[in-house]
Amino acid sequence: MRFIKAKSILTANGGRGMNVFRGCTHGCIYCDARSECYQIPKPFENVIVKENAVDLLESTLSRKRKKCMIGTGAMCDPYIPAERNLRITRRCLEIILRHGFGATIHTKSTLVLRDFDLLREINRRTKAVLQMTLTTFDESLCRKIEPNVATTQERLEVLLKAHEFGIPSVVWISPILPFINDTEENLRGILNFCKEANVKAIVCFGFGLTLRSGNREYFYEQLDKDFPGLSQKYKKVYGDSYEVTSKNNLQLMKMLEDFCRKEKIIFGVERVFSYLNAFEEKEIQGSLF
Repeated sequence: MRFIKAKSILTANGGRGMNVFRGCTHGCIYCDARSECYQIPKPFENVIVKENAVDLLESTLSRKRKKCMIGTGAMCDPYIPAERNLRITRRCLEIILRHGFGATIHTKSTLVLRDFDLLREINRRTKAVLQMTLTTFDESLCRKIEPNVATTQERLEVLLKAHEFGIPSVVWISPILPFINDTEENLRGILNFCKEANVKAIVCFGFGLTLRSGNREYFYEQLDKDFPGLSQKYKKVYGDSYEVTSKNNLQLMKMLEDFCRKEKIIFGVERVFSYLNAFEEKEIQGSLF
């Protein structure tokens, strides 16, 4: 783990996203953040910590005139194990709450439960949304493709608790790996979890994944360990394609769309992101802070 002094904390384009860490220890075999284009130094597991993230966010939000949603987790999970002691993500949420902004958190970790008190209070004042990725309902498969993070069942428990706390949730069904979990059985299992957890929306860019220099090599190495011969099949079918689309994409997308329509779940990338980015300000009486 390395600590650096960052120059800024919110993304330049629109100023709504932040990543307090660069790199990750979850070990997900498909992680796009390993791609060389993001210029995260190797080894990827040697996480870079923006030690001044809290001060930067305080300074930035105190000067920001228009309230908006502040999102974290788009690139690197804000709840890597080190966050348990560092508490940088928690302190950033405290600043977001104090300045009256909204928040969206994207994670695969149960550690987010620690901060449900803050997310609930943010949601009481404006809006807080929990985002979680679910790729497989099979626990043994989950341990292969997402080895160092909460299992799907554990993530379901977090989603259920979010509903109990009144915190809306969004599930990302992405990525889905061809020849591994691109089946109707797998999708049905994930959707049953979504229904059980009363999720607000589902994000899906299509059934497949993206591979480019950096993450492609790592992905194939992991396939060779746990799915012997499969990397050769990928190379034969997809070559060096950036978009690796499942042959089952159309039928799975229809199944997903039909489910969302029936259960009245927000679906469609533009609609979901419109919901995530929409800032809400609520009339409240009293405060915990």
